[in-house]
Amino acid sequence: MNELVTATTRKFIEAILDTDRERALQAVQYAVDQGLMPEDVVFRVVIPTIDRMVRSISENFGASLAQHFITSQIAAEVTEQMIPKFKQRKNVIGHVVIGTSQGDFHGLGKRIVTGCLKAMTIDVTDLGLNVSPQRFVEAAIDGNAQVIGISSMMIHTVRGENGCLGVRKILQDAGMEHKIKIIVGGAPYRYDHELYKMVKADAWADNGIEAGEVISKLIREATS
Repeated sequence: MNELVTATTRKFIEAILDTDRERALQAVQYAVDQGLMPEDVVFRVVIPTIDRMVRSISENFGASLAQHFITSQIAAEVTEQMIPKFKQRKNVIGHVVIGTSQGDFHGLGKRIVTGCLKAMTIDVTDLGLNVSPQRFVEAAIDGNAQVIGISSMMIHTVRGENGCLGVRKILQDAGMEHKIKIIVGGAPYRYDHELYKMVKADAWADNGIEAGEVISKLIREATS
């Protein structure tokens, strides 16, 4: 199966570098037909490819931002096709509100996590992009959510007062920080695993499946 993942990744990368949507989709579909699980397509092919593209832009500013955008579009389409095929579990276990931090308009990671949480029977309210701290908290309170999920792709939106730090302050001022937990995610956290502590989040997750596991734990903590 590792050989199939490697071959699919190579074909997928070649296709997106050529901006060939059809070939990218065909590579993925062939892999699924050969027995590759939809979860593996997302977490072992799509996400590593996106990370590779983001890293290339960070390390070499001459890399094409347009290429990254096209890659994200293709990756989003593949992900949306795969998520409904994820293995399903019964019984909704809790409620999460999720969105990108204020000033951040990179929604692919959030869309992946949202889909994975739904597949794991965690109820999700997707607030979309560029979400203010106040809106995060209001939506969590209105929806009786146990967890707020904040996605950020840029370091300045991670560290800024309008991201997790702002949400934490509102929860503290309202005396609700033990009732509503915060999880964060996005590329900056993958490069610095201690960053979530600096922005006063309760936890971080590297991918959608891991997010589901961590959020399940946070839900139990919030309701205990």
